[in-house]
Amino acid sequence: MAQVSLRNISKIFESNHGSVKAVDNISLGVEDKEFMVLVGPSGCGKSTTLRMIAGLEEISQGDIYIGDKRVNDVPAKDRDIAMVFQNYALYPHMTAFENMAFGLRLRGIPGDEITQRVNEAAQILGIKRLLNRRPPELSGGERQRVAVGRAIVRKPMAFLFDEPLSNLDAKMRVQMRTEIHKLHIRLQATIIYVTHDQVEAMTMGDRIAIIKDGILQQVADPATIYDHPKNKFVAGFIGSPPMNFMNGRIIKKNGKLYFDEGKIQVKLIEDIHEKIIPYNGSEIIFGIRCEDIYDKLFVSEAPPENVIRANCEVYEPMGSEAYLHLNTGRHAFIVRVGAHDKPKVNQDLEVVFDMSKAYFFDKNSEETIA
Repeated sequence: MAQVSLRNISKIFESNHGSVKAVDNISLGVEDKEFMVLVGPSGCGKSTTLRMIAGLEEISQGDIYIGDKRVNDVPAKDRDIAMVFQNYALYPHMTAFENMAFGLRLRGIPGDEITQRVNEAAQILGIKRLLNRRPPELSGGERQRVAVGRAIVRKPMAFLFDEPLSNLDAKMRVQMRTEIHKLHIRLQATIIYVTHDQVEAMTMGDRIAIIKDGILQQVADPATIYDHPKNKFVAGFIGSPPMNFMNGRIIKKNGKLYFDEGKIQVKLIEDIHEKIIPYNGSEIIFGIRCEDIYDKLFVSEAPPENVIRANCEVYEPMGSEAYLHLNTGRHAFIVRVGAHDKPKVNQDLEVVFDMSKAYFFDKNSEETIA
């Protein structure tokens, strides 16, 4: 296995209508044996970045190193990486065994070693009984296992996964997510994994690189990304349901700072006064996650200045929990509550904001203030 290093890489696509910068000056280091997830909305440049690492897309600017070797001009077949695609890319007329062995045969690997490698990979993936079947005879999850097995048998320096679970149903995605995670632990492999699903990113990655419009927003471990987002985009992208945002301004009353939304006011904790005081009287963006808002009925001694009255517009039961869609009259927001907490639709209720868990963002730059 090996480190993968991206140094100020960009990708510019030229067309009759001008140029489009799909990847904009991304620098990223992936450590040996690390599971790195590239995540972002569709069209953000994450798959283009992966294809440049694989050698399937030319680099417009910057350098890519695999190990200590600069690979900008190295053909894809000589980069010693293995890629797993979204659409499996299996030969329909070949058996699972033949699909997994095909690349090894092209490299002139002896037949006995090919059989050994394929059987070892099939054992790891639990598909030994499927080796004589062809892709049309396999389910989506089984085809994806064969595609992963084809990558494993090569014993590459790094594995690249391009949204490999997108074509699977919800239950199979959860199962395959777990399988790939266990595979990483077992192989101790360097893996770069692309997805638009933030749940996959949070559950699988050692670190997450969040990309928007071709620009790298933040790179950190999942807990840091969730608890300390660098900006409003990261805060809103990571988390399900997404973080609630409200526009308002900072005001000062009786020596205390408050966020004023127009219909509601909530008091800021003193620990962040120093960071927020420059925004006194100015517009600001307030953010709070749905799990940090509580039904007042279940909070003893709730601070009255943090109690909000809002109208329940929608109740969404989720089994062990429920989501309440509330509206203050100026802003809508979502609260996560227990399944037993079931207010009537169009009923007003009081909720408590945990202001120790609140976030504030600059209105113009959208960078995190506190």
